[in-house]
Amino acid sequence: MRSDADSPAPRAVLADDERLMRDQLRARLAEVWPELQIVAEAKNGLEAVALVDEHRPDIVFLDIRMPGLTGVDAARQIAQLPPRPGSGAGADDDADLLPEIVFITAYDQYAVEAFEQGVADYVLKPAERDRLLVTVQRIQKRLAARRDGGDPAGVPPSPPLQQLLHTLAGKLTPGAAPQYLQWIQATVGPAIQMIPVEDVLFFVSDEKYTRVQTAQVEALIRKPIKELVDEVDPKLFWQIHRSTLVNVKAIAGVTRDFRGRQIVSVKGHPEKLEVSRSYTGLFKGM
Repeated sequence: MRSDADSPAPRAVLADDERLMRDQLRARLAEVWPELQIVAEAKNGLEAVALVDEHRPDIVFLDIRMPGLTGVDAARQIAQLPPRPGSGAGADDDADLLPEIVFITAYDQYAVEAFEQGVADYVLKPAERDRLLVTVQRIQKRLAARRDGGDPAGVPPSPPLQQLLHTLAGKLTPGAAPQYLQWIQATVGPAIQMIPVEDVLFFVSDEKYTRVQTAQVEALIRKPIKELVDEVDPKLFWQIHRSTLVNVKAIAGVTRDFRGRQIVSVKGHPEKLEVSRSYTGLFKGM
């Protein structure tokens, strides 16, 4: 276990299309979290994704409304960034962790309610010192838990990130009911078969294909997980790894292997699915 003194200073990216807002947030952060390093600033959503990919910060502050991509859309792309070379099994996979996400919003309570339920935190514009301090304390607990390999004490369990982002998108565009994928057109041997999405136990991607697994059929599609995430119902499918979506109703249980990794057992299928460190919060207390 590393002590705080041994840990590198936390790093952040700020993204807001208003320079004055970035300046104000940077100044407030310097007051409440002087150890935090602001490694880059973005003026729009596309730039934010590129800078997060380049710097791999611990935290990203995203304005909800930005040109190019909204903060929610930028967060979706950030959640799907590929791991750095050398991360993953058998390596120090800190680089494979998603950054903590803090949304900067000028919206009223209708949007704030969605944030209160989620893995992301929020700060209302203009960033007030006392409210920002609450956010900083939450983020510090989560970062400490990452270093210690445990769950953040005092932080409530969080739903899947993609589910939160779908919820936020709906709150910000009321009246637009999402239309989720109902059927999968997949290759089964030499034939094309239509598979009801609700019958799928899990999706697993490799470099070229995504495997669609039901209790009876194993099929292949060319659609990557990063696209499927936005097309399937996030209440039915949880992302547990950058390459894996699992049907919540098909989860038989979650255990830990000898390395402490969470492993999902699936009803009606012998395969075990690994939960990457970025998604361990889905199964608190395991």
